[in-house]
Amino acid sequence: MAFSFSEEQDQFREMVARFMADKSPPTAVRRLMESDDGFDAGVWRQLCGELGLGGLHLPEAYGGSGFGPVELGIALEEQGRALLCAPFLSSAVMAGYAILLAGNEEQKGTLLPKIADGTVLAAFGVSEAGAMWTADDIQTRARPAEGGFMLDGVKRFVVNGMQADILVVAARSDKGVSFFQVEAGASGLERTAAAPMDPTRKMADLAFRGTPATLLGDEGAAPLEDVTDAVLVAFAHEMMGGAQALLNATLDYARLRVQFGRAIGSFQAIKHRCTDVFLSVELARATAYLAAQILAGGEPATAAASMAKAAASEAYLQAAKEAIQFHGGIGFTWENDTHLWFKRAKSSEVFLGTPSQHRERMLQAMGI
Repeated sequence: MAFSFSEEQDQFREMVARFMADKSPPTAVRRLMESDDGFDAGVWRQLCGELGLGGLHLPEAYGGSGFGPVELGIALEEQGRALLCAPFLSSAVMAGYAILLAGNEEQKGTLLPKIADGTVLAAFGVSEAGAMWTADDIQTRARPAEGGFMLDGVKRFVVNGMQADILVVAARSDKGVSFFQVEAGASGLERTAAAPMDPTRKMADLAFRGTPATLLGDEGAAPLEDVTDAVLVAFAHEMMGGAQALLNATLDYARLRVQFGRAIGSFQAIKHRCTDVFLSVELARATAYLAAQILAGGEPATAAASMAKAAASEAYLQAAKEAIQFHGGIGFTWENDTHLWFKRAKSSEVFLGTPSQHRERMLQAMGI
């Protein structure tokens, strides 16, 4: 399959890339990752309001732009390249897809426009004991109560869980797994900031003790697999953008660094290692683009989504390791920016499941 983008998509990529270069330089990343919120509210308003990225993949009927996984992938690729500190993955992508695929018309019409314009931040809580989003891992209980439901349980690794205004929570009732909406100020909800390896991506642990919640859509009919596939495809694009940024940094340094009177990039061993990283990144790019096209075409995307996640995770970490070594170790020092991408790569490798777990998921989806 040949991958190509339209002229409009190329122009869209250039626009997003310029915005990221202007708003998310390493100095801004360092400043924001040390803050409690982890993002710049002004930049977030521009990203959602002026660029319209918050609702890029959402239908126009719900305040979005009506595009799909391919355009969303372009936006996330450029965000990953710039290591953008913003609640885009959590609010627009994770919670946005969950509400879009699970909610009824009234719920989608009420919630999605606010997520699209960035006035409401949302987070998606699924993981409990494991990193993978699976129905077996969901033990948080939902019991009927007057006017809705009550939740009891815990959620871990909730991206932007501390910053969110609303939470979309996967919980189990007598009819199966459902999605529920929980207000950030609801009684019985306890939010605890986590200390992740990657400080550019804020996470939280959530505890529910008789917390009031509103059912999204039909009880026991949570489209967990479909939401997982869509999120994995988007996440693979973000990782692939970060891997490309590290490869570019490595190549630039290999041309600059001189040993024995020659740029280190001229040595055959260095060329071979750069080529290995290049091939790995290109494989990740191909799998991510393929998965986005499959998802956009409405075909089953589970195998492609997990393949994309596995390939992007490994390419990102390989690019990060080589970047550190090529910089002679200074890449992991505080003064050098390379370690910022390294920490994102390492955390992304296991977030939402390891490469081996996703290869198993891919084979199961293929019936092997």
